[in-house]
Amino acid sequence: KEMKLMIPNSTRINRGNNRVDELMESCRQSEYSDVVIVQETRGQPDGLVICHLPLGPTAFFSLHGAVLRHDLDPPAAPMSEAYPHILLNNFQTPLGQRVGNILKCLFPVPRPDTKRVVTFSNDNDFISFRHHMYSQPTHDSVALHEVGPRFEMRLYQIRLGTLEQKEADNEYVLRPYQNTATKRQVL
Repeated sequence: KEMKLMIPNSTRINRGNNRVDELMESCRQSEYSDVVIVQETRGQPDGLVICHLPLGPTAFFSLHGAVLRHDLDPPAAPMSEAYPHILLNNFQTPLGQRVGNILKCLFPVPRPDTKRVVTFSNDNDFISFRHHMYSQPTHDSVALHEVGPRFEMRLYQIRLGTLEQKEADNEYVLRPYQNTATKRQVL
C-alpha cells in the first residue's frame, strides 16, 4: 500500500494465486510500463523486484531496515501526491548509472514547483531510500519533513529479460563470497 503512495500513477494488485507469467501478460495487455513486486516475510518487506515492460531489464533488490510511514518517529507529515523530484546520489560506475536509470524510470517527470523529493543514495553498494516533503518558511531557509517509508536496498541481480523469462541473460549477479568481494564496489 505504501509503494502505491510512493510511486505516482501506480496500481496495487494482490498477487493471490496468480502465476507470474499470467500476471506479466495481463500487465503487458494493460500497457503498464513497470511492475514492482514487494516480497515480505511475516509482514516485514525484505525484497523488491523492478521489471520494466515490455522487454526488461529486471532488477532484484534485498531490503533491510524498512521503516513504514506509520512507524516513523516523529509521525509522518501529510504527503502530496504530486510527482516527486528524484535525487540519485553516488551512482558513478556504468552499473551504477544503469541502476539509477532503472530507479529513475519508475517516476514521471515532475513539475518544477513540486515540494516532494525522493532520494536514492548509494553508500558501499547499499542504496538508501528516503522520501521527504520540503517547505521554505523564509527566503533563505528550507525545512525537510520525512513522509516515509525509508529502507536500505542492495542489488543482487540484473536480468536482461522480464520477470517470467527464466532463460534471460544476467547482466549482473552479486557474488559476495569471492576473495575480493569486500574491496570491490560495483555501484
